Amino acid sequence: MDETDVEQVTLALLDAATDKDSEVQEQVRKSILTLGKQQPDRVLAMCQDYLLKHPKLVVSHRVVILQTIELIVSCRIEEISPSRIKSIISLASDEMTRSKEVIPDWQQAASNILVAVGNKHINDIMEEILSKFQPGVLPHFFVVQTLANLSDSNVYGMVPFLNAILGTMLPMLSMAKQDNIKWVFSSALSHFSDSILEYLANLDKAPDPSVRKDTFSSDIYAAFEILFNNWLQSREPKLRLTVAEAVGSMCHLMASDKLEEQIPRLVPAILSLYKKNNEHYIISKSLCQVLDASVNMGSRVLEAQLEALLFALHQQVHFKCISLHGNKLVSLIV
Repeated sequence: MDETDVEQVTLALLDAATDKDSEVQEQVRKSILTLGKQQPDRVLAMCQDYLLKHPKLVVSHRVVILQTIELIVSCRIEEISPSRIKSIISLASDEMTRSKEVIPDWQQAASNILVAVGNKHINDIMEEILSKFQPGVLPHFFVVQTLANLSDSNVYGMVPFLNAILGTMLPMLSMAKQDNIKWVFSSALSHFSDSILEYLANLDKAPDPSVRKDTFSSDIYAAFEILFNNWLQSREPKLRLTVAEAVGSMCHLMASDKLEEQIPRLVPAILSLYKKNNEHYIISKSLCQVLDASVNMGSRVLEAQLEALLFALHQQVHFKCISLHGNKLVSLIV
């Protein structure tokens, strides 16, 4: 298929992406991807031009095209020209932040492009993202979400940036008033902590083996204080659970004396969440991480929490057993 044919077919498919039928949308994505694998720069350019020339496309139509761009980038990242990569980054960043309101399908599709590009071109991505992550200004929800997802997908690329990111993020935490912004910050801190721990556990493979836990300890502890002392008391169950998950991950990065100081408050606070939330897995995971970090640093105050711990864990086992037996009984009756 020559270039003219590719352009004609691609344009027809981009027009067809307006169809509301999910099966048609899926077929459009697959078909454009097939063309994109053959001529990635040309097809990506057409996708970009289409979005730029049709600024009032309905969200579902934009989403299909953005998802298609992500698929092509993921499959052909090595073959896409540097100039095209830069324009793709600019387009995705604009699509992601154009609306100040959170519109998940649209903005997540744009964010996913940035994450896909970031697996290979992390410096270019961070230059763009950090321009929208400025001190003293609450960032767009999906800017923070993108940073969190990048730290998952490209640990070795992102961890060197995290010290500066945490320094910028800390003052923002006290500015956050809405639950969704608190949630995305908590989620990001959880992802950042997990990425740092993975990096530290594999220093032999890391680009900068001089990175140490204490590089992050003071910022992580400052963030911990806000999450633990304020956000963990939220009335919103989803936020409480995400804060609990973040606190568990952050414990491994806190200085030993700071963690030791917090254990008498931290363990009872996490145990109390069992009564406030129906979803117990994340609470148990957080508790496990707190205990693991405490044992690893040789805590002397953990023993005082033993009775409460055993009681709470016995309750969990008891409820799970009742639940399992109840389900078996119901299945037998049915």
